[in-house]
Amino acid sequence: MKVLELFVEYKHYYITGIKITILLSFLSLIAGVLLGTLLCLLKMSKIKLLSTVSTIYIEVVRGTPMMVQIALVYFGSYVIMGMSMDGFFAALIAVSLNSAAYVAEIIRSGIQSIDKGQWEASRSLGLSNKETMRYIILPQAIKNILPALGNEFVTLIKETAVASTIGVADLMYASKIVQSNSYQAFNPLIVVAVIYFMLTFTLSQLIGVFERRLSHSD
Repeated sequence: MKVLELFVEYKHYYITGIKITILLSFLSLIAGVLLGTLLCLLKMSKIKLLSTVSTIYIEVVRGTPMMVQIALVYFGSYVIMGMSMDGFFAALIAVSLNSAAYVAEIIRSGIQSIDKGQWEASRSLGLSNKETMRYIILPQAIKNILPALGNEFVTLIKETAVASTIGVADLMYASKIVQSNSYQAFNPLIVVAVIYFMLTFTLSQLIGVFERRLSHSD
């Protein structure tokens, strides 16, 4: 009961945290998809330099913690530009760059799942590789990867909790404020854990429904 009372008393902090968490995750996913598509195409390029640069970027980003990446962007902005960057904007950049590396692999898997015979059929119709990718392969790949992108959104909602370390007023930051105001260390974390679970569980169920509808439409 104390946990429920705590949420009711400090609900404005938690509601603000929910909005910031969802906004940060959604915008990061959009930017991650755009950059990830570019990284995927570069990695699949026949130009060795472009493929190598893309591969190195993906491996480095996937091999380092998001907390380190957020700190590098946030504190690095002062080193490089001589001015402090807004916490939300720094987190958005870092999370977007992180998501792009994972999305690039998701898109690459989606493209490679398309039957190679469609490339050959496209060539026989006189389409160039660029036209084949744009009009034949990518539309089908997008349909295959939509559920995976939904799961990436769920993952981002959880992982963006580290943005609170640079002062972004997300759910975790809200719990810190409540801890300070209520002099309770444990119960505010229970409230946040329940909220995270409700968000991710609901989204996972919606993604499952969407995925089943896609499979029925095939």
